[in-house]
Amino acid sequence: MQLLTVSDKEEPAIYSRHIKQRFSDVDLAISCGDLPYYYLEYIISSLDIPLYYVLGNHAENVEYGCSTPREFPWGAINLHKKVLHDKKTGLLLAGIEGSLLYNEGEHQYTQSEMWGMVSHLVPTLLWNKVHYGRYLDIFVTHAPPWRIHDEDDPAHQGAKAFNWLIKTFQPTYHIHGHIHVYSPFVETETMVGNTLVLNTYGYRKLTYPDMSELQVVD
Repeated sequence: MQLLTVSDKEEPAIYSRHIKQRFSDVDLAISCGDLPYYYLEYIISSLDIPLYYVLGNHAENVEYGCSTPREFPWGAINLHKKVLHDKKTGLLLAGIEGSLLYNEGEHQYTQSEMWGMVSHLVPTLLWNKVHYGRYLDIFVTHAPPWRIHDEDDPAHQGAKAFNWLIKTFQPTYHIHGHIHVYSPFVETETMVGNTLVLNTYGYRKLTYPDMSELQVVD
C-alpha cells in the first residue's frame, strides 16, 4: 500500500500535470497542515484517492483566491479529534490539528488543551483494539511530539500528550509537519518504541503493509 503525505510546502512534483504518472500507485493521501485547500483538492481530483487532513497553525477560517471561498478543502476528510477507519485501505487513523499556543492565534493550544484533545481519542482507540485487534495505525498531527523533531522557541515546541499517545497505543506511524526542514542534517525520522515518527515537510511517499492481510471485522 502506498501513501502520499504532505505538509507546509507546495511541491512542484505534486502540483504538476505529471502528478498522475508520478503517484499513480498511491492509495491514500494525508496532509499535516499549512497547505492551501486548492492544493489538497488538486491531489484528490488528480489521483482520485481519499485525503485525510488536519489544519496547521496558519490555516485561515476561510480561504479566498479561488472561484468559491473555502471553509475546508472540498472532498477531504478532517481528522481533528477523530479516530476513523478508512474502508478502502483498512487503515485506522486519528488526528490533532494545530500547534502549541504562542500568539493567541487560531488553531493554537496549550499543553493542557492538547492533553484534553488526546484524551478525547482514547475511548475509540480502546474500541478499535477490541474490534480490529489494534488501537491505531497512523497518528496525524501538525505539531511534533515534545522533544522529538521540535524546536526550543514557543511556536515550534512539541506536544507532550503526543508522546504519551504513541508510547501507549503504538501506531505504526506518527506523521507530523510544522517543523520546516532546510538542511539534510535535520533529523526527520525517529523510532519511539514501535512507532516511526516522521516529519513530512514537503512530501513523502511511504509504503505501508497491506491491510488486507489483517482480519477486519465490520
